[in-house]
Amino acid sequence: MSELTRIPAPDGVAPAAQYTHVVLGTGRFVAVSGQLALDEDGKPVGEGDPEAQARQVFENLRRCLTAAGATFDDVIKLTYFVTDMAHMPALRTARAEHIPDDRLPAASAVQVAGLVRPEFLMEIEAFAVLPGQSRAGRVGE
Repeated sequence: MSELTRIPAPDGVAPAAQYTHVVLGTGRFVAVSGQLALDEDGKPVGEGDPEAQARQVFENLRRCLTAAGATFDDVIKLTYFVTDMAHMPALRTARAEHIPDDRLPAASAVQVAGLVRPEFLMEIEAFAVLPGQSRAGRVGE
C-alpha cells in the first residue's frame, strides 16, 4: 500500500460528508477505465436495479485494481457517472462495502443523459497510487 495523505477539508473549504477534497501520494499511478454492471461473460447485471448494478460495478473495480496489484486502500479518486442522481445512495452503500469512511477518496459525481447502452444506470472510473517499484517488479511486465 502506498503512503497516502487525505485532506478532508483544506483551509477555507467546507468539509464534505461523502468524499475527501484532496488525496496525495507518491508512487506508480493506476488508472481504471469506467466500469459498468457487466458480469465476467460481458452480460449486463441488474437491469433497472441500481443496487445490483452498483455492487457489480464495485466488484469489477476491485478485480481491475487487483490486476494492477492495488486495492481500494490505494484509490485516490473515483468518478461516478449516473443517469439519475437518485442512484447515488446505492453507490454509497456499495462503496461502503469496500472503502471505510476514514479512507474515502476524492470523488466527482456527474449526471449524464446516457451511457454506452441504455440498460446501464452508472459507470465508475478509479485512480490509484501504488508504492514505486523497480521496472522489473511491475505488474504486467
